[in-house]
Amino acid sequence: MKFNVSSNDLNQGLSAVIGAVPTKATLPILETILFESEDGRLKLTATDLEISIIEYIDAEIEDEGSIAIPAKRLLETLRQLPDITVFFDVDSNQNIQFKTDKGTYKLVGEEADEFPEVPDMNEGVVLKTTTKLIQNAIGKTMFAVSTDDLRPAMMGVFFDIGSDESKFVATDGHRLVKFVNRNLTSDQPLSFIAPDKALNLVSKALDAADCELTVSDDHVQFKSGNTIVISRLINEQYPNYESVIPRDNDKELLIDKTQMLSTVKRVSVFSSTTTRQIRLQLGNDKLTIRAEDLDMSSEAKEVISCDYNEGEMEIGFNAKYLSDVLSNVDGDEAKFEFSSPNRAGIVKPVNEEDGEEMLMLVMPVMLNSYA
Repeated sequence: MKFNVSSNDLNQGLSAVIGAVPTKATLPILETILFESEDGRLKLTATDLEISIIEYIDAEIEDEGSIAIPAKRLLETLRQLPDITVFFDVDSNQNIQFKTDKGTYKLVGEEADEFPEVPDMNEGVVLKTTTKLIQNAIGKTMFAVSTDDLRPAMMGVFFDIGSDESKFVATDGHRLVKFVNRNLTSDQPLSFIAPDKALNLVSKALDAADCELTVSDDHVQFKSGNTIVISRLINEQYPNYESVIPRDNDKELLIDKTQMLSTVKRVSVFSSTTTRQIRLQLGNDKLTIRAEDLDMSSEAKEVISCDYNEGEMEIGFNAKYLSDVLSNVDGDEAKFEFSSPNRAGIVKPVNEEDGEEMLMLVMPVMLNSYA
């Protein structure tokens, strides 16, 4: 195999696929990136057996072929080069030599036949959408994905794509987010759980305006421009999340999101480092946020104005979970919906984009009894 390529183009291509190279590989071949010539371009493939990323880059191919090249050493070398042409020459014994006007470098690769086979996504349901929509859905839900290995179904985002709208859901049992978008639909309803690691890579790697989803029984593929990300699905039953969303919420509070978020962060400094508990006291057009740490004899209280006149109520939350939810409210104003101190609080943005709907939920914590 013989080719030459811009170091800048190759560096960008390697950076796109390196996320699928495992940090601690069970097989040495997984620490490589597969280089293949295809239709006059260079095809780069990396996989950890769960996620595969493919990137196409322009190159001048002199002799076609394929080789698996150690990923990190090659990438670290290229990162230190200016944008110059790199000439690659691979012999029949997988000896790799690449040259620039700066010097000559040698590596030993692996046979391409040893590289794991990437899932064939020629069959499956295909949906056309936009990269912006997919990145938006991922960005709005990822913060609530669980990290608990004992609940694998919750370690990803649930995609529920129907004929009228699509729902993207994530929960860790403490927080829940449901993002609805009416611009992505399918005549054939689809539902699947995509792992959080894959979605992180999708969000970073997609490089064009249009995006094509292909969903099979076991895998999902995101294709955009020169980039393809394929991930194994989490084949578990997603929890019945609708059952935990309170419906009869008779108390509504409107508040400046930024002001409340900064107040929660300040007050939470004085909360218990174990529970991170803060309490919200709802009064007539005012919200009192309090915290205390009995072990450290510290406490804090702030009062901020709001739009509320539905009767006094006190409810407790974990400060981190409440901060995460507030941080993901679009716009300047947040709307809270409550029913009672022992039922979840619902948080929504006051203003939303056309065709979108966002609902977040925070579970309350039991309050201790200081006055």
